[in-house]
Amino acid sequence: MPSEFQLIQQFFQREQAEQPAEGVLLGIGDDCALLQIPAGKQLAVSVDTLVADVHFPRDADPELIAERALRTNLSDLAAMGADPLWFTLALTLPEANEDWLRSFSRGLFKCARAYGIALVGGDTTSGPLSITIQVMGATQPQHTLRRDGANIGDFVLVTNFVGDGAAALAAIQNTQQFTDEHTDYLQQRFYRPTPRLAESALIRELASSALDISDGLVADLQHICDASDLGAVIDVENLPLSPALKSLNNDAQAYQWALSGGDDYELCFTVQPEKMADIAMLIAQGELQATVIGEMIAGGKVICEYEGEPFKLAKTGYQHF
Repeated sequence: MPSEFQLIQQFFQREQAEQPAEGVLLGIGDDCALLQIPAGKQLAVSVDTLVADVHFPRDADPELIAERALRTNLSDLAAMGADPLWFTLALTLPEANEDWLRSFSRGLFKCARAYGIALVGGDTTSGPLSITIQVMGATQPQHTLRRDGANIGDFVLVTNFVGDGAAALAAIQNTQQFTDEHTDYLQQRFYRPTPRLAESALIRELASSALDISDGLVADLQHICDASDLGAVIDVENLPLSPALKSLNNDAQAYQWALSGGDDYELCFTVQPEKMADIAMLIAQGELQATVIGEMIAGGKVICEYEGEPFKLAKTGYQHF
């Protein structure tokens, strides 16, 4: 059985060494990586752990598991308006399965190359399958997206579609039937969510606050409310739904998934009224896909309304415990 260091050398260190990254003075192989932050930038750091059969099926394709793990972490950089730089990886494995590691490594580096982020260190250990990734990115201090900048009257927007993450899980678990075309689309949305880095770069000089939607739109928008000491109202009828969700012909279910399902990894952001013309121009030019779904108000809670009437939620979002 190969040792920890042989596994690192075979599947992670060798490939990364072939593609040296900017700012990496010393990468994989020593006790610490040595990194040079770009001049005039701030370092944004985030870490998440994905656990088998909690965040992904343990019997899923390892290449897709790797893509999901890195992409969901990259979404945190997008939420802050950060450009990707480096990441670390800690793998807990039930066994040293070389075929599994080869496939996982292939998916990991394919994604890393696509988004211009370099692996600079990590760890492997024995135990139940879990993946911990720490991402690092650079932000411009004056254009960092935070949760505490919203104001009363700001519009609330989301990128792309919401609700696909929950719909994808239902499709994977066979609790909801979709056409083959929509099932393929939802599988991609689950295993290969798009970190909205390009959209983040467009809005970071315009948005007053932002975050990514991981635990559910209502639960995550509540974080902006808490940080900004405000409330928000969501106009449920304006939620952007994908063709897959619309195909259900069940608006009640689709809206529940969109509001509280989570795993969408879209951006939710707020914009002051005087900057909405710039956002509208980006949308009209096809550079940004985003929808106004509500506004920030006084108070401390997220309120959901459908055509002006209260809309009842079955749950507010994903609970970690």
